[in-house]
Amino acid sequence: MIEFKGVRVRYPRQTRDALDGVTLSAPPGIITAVVGPNGSGKSTLVRALLGRVAIDAGAISLSGADVRSIARAAMARKVAVVTQREEAAFPISVREYVALGRLPHRGAWGRDTPPDRDAVDQAMRLAEVDELHARSVHQLSGGEWQRARFARALAQGGEAFVADEPTTFLDVGHEMIVFELLGRLARDGRAVLLVSHQLNLVARFADRLVLLHEGRVAAAGTVDDVMHAEILERVYRWPVVVTRDPAVGAPSLVPLRRRSNGGAHSSP
Repeated sequence: MIEFKGVRVRYPRQTRDALDGVTLSAPPGIITAVVGPNGSGKSTLVRALLGRVAIDAGAISLSGADVRSIARAAMARKVAVVTQREEAAFPISVREYVALGRLPHRGAWGRDTPPDRDAVDQAMRLAEVDELHARSVHQLSGGEWQRARFARALAQGGEAFVADEPTTFLDVGHEMIVFELLGRLARDGRAVLLVSHQLNLVARFADRLVLLHEGRVAAAGTVDDVMHAEILERVYRWPVVVTRDPAVGAPSLVPLRRRSNGGAHSSP
């Protein structure tokens, strides 16, 4: 269980809190998705969980323990993370990169074991980068690099999986692979906390939605609780229609177009 209780974060020299009393939970066995417009505080939520920004008020806990009391190595064994941005520092192979996910379990100087190798093999298969195992990470396309990063987090294991915009650079097919994998992790009993702009995909896969706006929780609940046109229009400041996806029955967001004269809005 990942829990945020009244969390407040303000960056230096800013006049407004990036997070303003945010309370939410991501229990095991389901996907909890955090959505919202740019600047709403989504990535700050992940940074606060990982201790990369200071919490000015409130608390964040993992299975009841304050994350500030958990050593970094222990935290890495408990929570696997795909952050929004990361650059490859060294020209290592994809397999070597994915194997870095096992470091919290064996240490920097520990030798890899058969369970370590099995975890790496399985992660690469699931993320569909096994055919790239010998390629240098500097030779990967944006989408391939994103999938390699996902594989490293899968190899890491742990009680919880946190993904901040994990489908960036991915095509439709690989977006679906990632969301299917997140669903599998939840069914296996992990707490999955997902940050995403992909509202329509999130609506198909997430069990709970938390909508952030200007650092506050604007709405939270099931997908059907949150995916209402009046709520989304207020937060995104754009006219929308919420329909039903005929294939799966999930809510589907359709933004409306502006007319060329700048007047009323037209239907899609």
